[in-house]
Amino acid sequence: ESKQIAIDNVADLLALGLRRKNSYIYFQSREKKVTNLAYLFSRKITLNHLRSLYGDRHLGLYFAALTQAGDILMPQLRDFDGKKIVLVPVGVDQDPHIRLTRDLVARVKEYYDFLPPAAIYHRFFRSLRGESKMSKRSPRSMLALNDDPIEVEKKVKLALDGGRKTAKEQREKGGEPEKCVVFELAKFHFVESDEKLEQIYRECKNGERLCGECKEEIARYVVNFLKRHQRRKKRFIPIAERLLS
Repeated sequence: ESKQIAIDNVADLLALGLRRKNSYIYFQSREKKVTNLAYLFSRKITLNHLRSLYGDRHLGLYFAALTQAGDILMPQLRDFDGKKIVLVPVGVDQDPHIRLTRDLVARVKEYYDFLPPAAIYHRFFRSLRGESKMSKRSPRSMLALNDDPIEVEKKVKLALDGGRKTAKEQREKGGEPEKCVVFELAKFHFVESDEKLEQIYRECKNGERLCGECKEEIARYVVNFLKRHQRRKKRFIPIAERLLS
């Protein structure tokens, strides 16, 4: 099952534009370079240090964190042309992994001349219900690349919006796009034209645009993207299988 998930994820990345010639794709559990680094790190860190970063957790989580540090630092091994600046894109909840990895760089100086990794922190995209982030535990509040387009359309139409209690009130007072998850979908993912985004925002604020019609429009953007992506992804499944064979 884990292999199929990996193939699916790699096919998604390739369909989204990842270039194979610029990538090194591997199973973490099979990549000895990563696991060897994790074993070394485990000898250079104390349990108290890990507790200070992650709290009192089971040993599996701690070793998973050390393995991720191996992922982050592997590009600086000689096999990949040695020491270099590594930039890691993460959500803010992953910050402990970056801190741990930077600490480990100093602790393995006698073995490796690594540069401490840098990170850029991405904001969470709110769930469709308006919670702080999407979660697999609540499938109706998230969008996935494997979702059925018909179901996605329903999800978008049920998403939290910035509308007033009645259409009459919205026409009089205008909507609140700042509170609207659907507008966030348009802004951060699906509407590329700044002019179009400004139009949506202005019409909402002025009461010219009602939430139902707006959801219809944004749902079309999302569904069209998903259909195109899933068609492209099918072509990349055999390539992903070969890459991970």
